[in-house]
Amino acid sequence: MMVTLAAVDIGAQSGRVAVGEFDGERLAVHEVHRFDNGPIDDGGRLRWDIRRIFDDVIEGLGRAGQARGQVDSVGVDSWAVDFGLLDRSGALIENPTHYRDPRRAGAVEAVLDQIPAPTLYDRTGIQLMPINTVFELAAMAAEGDPALARAETLLLVPDLLQHWLCGARVTEFTNATTTQCIDATTGRWSPDILSRLDIPDRLFTEIVPSCTALGPVRAPVAERTGLAAATVVAVATHDTGSAVAAIPLAGPRSAYISAGTWSLVGVELAAPRIDAATYAANLTNEGGIAGTFRLLRNVTGLWLLHECRSAWEEQGDTWDYDALVALADTAPPLGSFVDPDDPRFTSPGDMPQRIRDFCTDTRQPPPMAPGAVVRCILESLALKHAQTLDLLSEATGTAIDEVHIVGGGSRNERLCRFTADAAGIPVLAGPQEATVVGNLLGQTMALGEVSSLGEARDVVRRSFVPKIYEPSSSSQWRDAVARFAELVTHGQLQRQA
Repeated sequence: MMVTLAAVDIGAQSGRVAVGEFDGERLAVHEVHRFDNGPIDDGGRLRWDIRRIFDDVIEGLGRAGQARGQVDSVGVDSWAVDFGLLDRSGALIENPTHYRDPRRAGAVEAVLDQIPAPTLYDRTGIQLMPINTVFELAAMAAEGDPALARAETLLLVPDLLQHWLCGARVTEFTNATTTQCIDATTGRWSPDILSRLDIPDRLFTEIVPSCTALGPVRAPVAERTGLAAATVVAVATHDTGSAVAAIPLAGPRSAYISAGTWSLVGVELAAPRIDAATYAANLTNEGGIAGTFRLLRNVTGLWLLHECRSAWEEQGDTWDYDALVALADTAPPLGSFVDPDDPRFTSPGDMPQRIRDFCTDTRQPPPMAPGAVVRCILESLALKHAQTLDLLSEATGTAIDEVHIVGGGSRNERLCRFTADAAGIPVLAGPQEATVVGNLLGQTMALGEVSSLGEARDVVRRSFVPKIYEPSSSSQWRDAVARFAELVTHGQLQRQA
């Protein structure tokens, strides 16, 4: 019997709705709706237009019903950390704040005054990043934000969309772990962290594991979409959690990179790894599907390229994505590098000029032509990927023999090839839509069509063939790895000073 599933996958740049058809052996995926996404300026605050996003979700689910008739289930995933607040009546108080809004970064120092960084890491196992939910909530509490005072329920973005689809008010585990409000040993909300920061514990809902069936779609949703028979499933609602579920990892010596706006570079473990080595490397322990954990590091990714593209469009130079990436071939290799995680690259703005300024400040020739800027970005990302893989290997004591690149970055041949060269190991690219695939497979697990994560990955092996990039033996890349390490270390020392 064919099972028909609908996956809602929302990223920081775009969203999509796809239909999956599973025949018991293979999964076929068809995209039925794609829409743009991005922040809006709300009186000087960066926010998400969540109602517009939901309207696009409904339109996509309606198209899914029109294209395939009966849909058995629906799952939602999105980026992590951002949330909506509901009042006592269940109404949304305000649009969710965007993770790049500066208030979070401004709250970091005050939070660490209350909870020292080693303590926060030891309790949560989560990488210290200004975008984490805990900093937004702490800032709201410290400022006496009226929205926080009115709020009765906090729902992370995919949980909020699921609530509007079926009425459930729960928090799915993989996304909950990213908030830095979860105790890594108990898997529950941490009363100690919340109380120290005066964050009301009434806001937090029951945590459910991924692949939990939540219930049928609400009548108004069924009326708008035609999906009266569909069950809403809490898949791995953090998009990286779904993406990693769709990676056919060969074992502990296989790593992954989910490459998009961010590059999530990691390995899969059976339990959190929280020790001095992972703290020093600023590695994060995020919940995964089927009781796994993802030890990884969030690296600024193709955000740099997206922002360059926007800056050039404002100047009248417009390229589609593939043509923009191809410009890298017009520039000489391994000229200048940037550290993608340097704070100057965090916020939207004139990214080409910021890249040139970084190179000037670090005594490198600044890339002037667009092709040189693109090559600088792609080579720098590849070198950052390689450096992070080394950190993971050192922290786990396990050599990494191969790395899977999934997501939008998997179709960027130059990024994949450069990563193989920088890391000195094969890159297996694909599936490109790993997040959607993992979302769909999470639904099959909830419906009992697939019995385990291992069986789900067997479905991936039968359904999708990766493209393999073997590393070159170029001494230029070995020299580049050393130069990049020195560059990053110098920048870190400067920031600490």
